[in-house]
Amino acid sequence: MTLSKTGLFTHRDCWKHEMGPGHPECPARLDAIEDRLLVSGVADALERYEAPLASLSDIELAHDRMYVASVRGMSDRIVEEQLAGGSAYQQIDTDTSMNAHTWNAALRSAGAAIAATDAVMSGEIENAFCSVRPPGHHATRSKAMGFCFFNNVAIAAKYVLDRYRLKRVAIVDFDVHHGNGTEDILAGDDRTLMVSIFQHPFYPYSGDQNPASNMVNVPVPAYTKGMDVREIVEMVWMPRLEAFKPEMIFVSAGFDAHREDDMGQLGLNEQDYAWITQRIKDVARRFSKNRIVSCLEGGYMMDPLARSVEAHIRVLADL
Repeated sequence: MTLSKTGLFTHRDCWKHEMGPGHPECPARLDAIEDRLLVSGVADALERYEAPLASLSDIELAHDRMYVASVRGMSDRIVEEQLAGGSAYQQIDTDTSMNAHTWNAALRSAGAAIAATDAVMSGEIENAFCSVRPPGHHATRSKAMGFCFFNNVAIAAKYVLDRYRLKRVAIVDFDVHHGNGTEDILAGDDRTLMVSIFQHPFYPYSGDQNPASNMVNVPVPAYTKGMDVREIVEMVWMPRLEAFKPEMIFVSAGFDAHREDDMGQLGLNEQDYAWITQRIKDVARRFSKNRIVSCLEGGYMMDPLARSVEAHIRVLADL
């Protein structure tokens, strides 16, 4: 049996992390994606992989060792407190907290991105989607924030540069929020190019102040529509990506810029996500031997999230 050209990487540990009742970054997000891929038949066309636990040495490619140790320490304290009848959560900031399962879920999320990178680099698959949580693109080198603990895409980018000695790696981020953590980790590293679009002014209120030369940040105002975003992709992203000639592309695939997602106020729909994915594939075909690893970031309204992920994966898999 021939393997699918597209891999789906996930793990049940990613369902166990949660941050309290009513939190928008919830396990039901992954349920919605799973259900949609099954009902649509897309799941049948994918090669499914269990995400491994990332090693601490791989996490530390992108994060400070003391920060990683502090996250692990907080996880251990939560377990101890629960055994003593205490709180099930450790608050990190106003938006972000941990439970007893967050540590493993975060290691699985980063492990998915790394394992997908290995599978794509070996030629086992052409590209991959990592259906994982917690997301990653707000996690800086030394800080958890914005629902994120470890920066899955930045870790995988650092990993492929280190392990496979690639010279040029691109990151594409179309989440409604600026990927400030990815910028913090990769700014100034000329082996990487990050192109992004995000609503501004908006959380985390960054990305518009003198970015490094390898950061192509395009802040857009609330209510920007899909056709305007497509024009930015054509006029700004594509020339920089083509000049850079990436040997691999990572995608921070946030779907909260969808017009039905009330986390933000942008106007994209699933056809826009499919179009953007096709443009990413066009670059990958020309320069990257079709190598793409995409990791789930935002997207908090279940139906538009599921439809958008389906549209994204359909293009990745040529369905």
